[in-house]
Amino acid sequence: MLFFKKKEIPLNEFFPEGFVDIHSHLLPGIDDGAKNIEDSVSLISKMYSYGIKNFVTTPHVLGDVYPNSSETIKSKLSEVRKALDNKGFADISIRAAAEYMMDERFVERLEADDILVLKDKYILVEMSYFNAPYNLYDILFEIQLKGYKPVLAHPERYNFYHHDFQNFYKLKKAGCLFQLNFLSLTEQYGKGVQKVSKKLLSEGMYDFVGTDAHHHNHLKLLQKLGDVKIKKQLEKLLENNKIFK
Repeated sequence: MLFFKKKEIPLNEFFPEGFVDIHSHLLPGIDDGAKNIEDSVSLISKMYSYGIKNFVTTPHVLGDVYPNSSETIKSKLSEVRKALDNKGFADISIRAAAEYMMDERFVERLEADDILVLKDKYILVEMSYFNAPYNLYDILFEIQLKGYKPVLAHPERYNFYHHDFQNFYKLKKAGCLFQLNFLSLTEQYGKGVQKVSKKLLSEGMYDFVGTDAHHHNHLKLLQKLGDVKIKKQLEKLLENNKIFK
């Protein structure tokens, strides 16, 4: 019996030139990501060593838990940009959008056009891990009626859809774009998530990818992706992310 060792590659050869990470939590002290400005710079510096130089960071906007306003997010972004300049990271591009929970407050923001986009009209949205909003398809319709394009963060992590794969097809048919979390391909979120992510990937249902980096442990785990086979599987998605540059 033959055993084939995986062909490892360093992450700075994994991410193509011009790749943009469109999902991360790198702004200091406003959600469950970077704790302070030093943490922000440290995380970005590590990602830079992996070859990621372009970021659209996406703090949570979630009810009373993370009630981040557009102004708060922009202010924190300015702090990070200034700190990166002081550290000499002249070739890093960082912008800010948000990861919006699709709740009542999001609908109010949508009506007021108070939305931070990934670029153009792309909005990163998420759902509760317990259940989908009762009016999910109404919200997706309203997003598109406003001229925006919904990008659903980590669809593979919504366990309540795992028992019926038709839900994923229905979301795609409703105009929802899918963003894969890199770490979903590992056992980071459990074997169920890993299995579903691989199935969605094999069926070509993903549109974009993101690190969803919150802390250094996530970045350490990213090293598991340093494999020629995985890079080949993600090649198209890695290229797709370049539209956000």
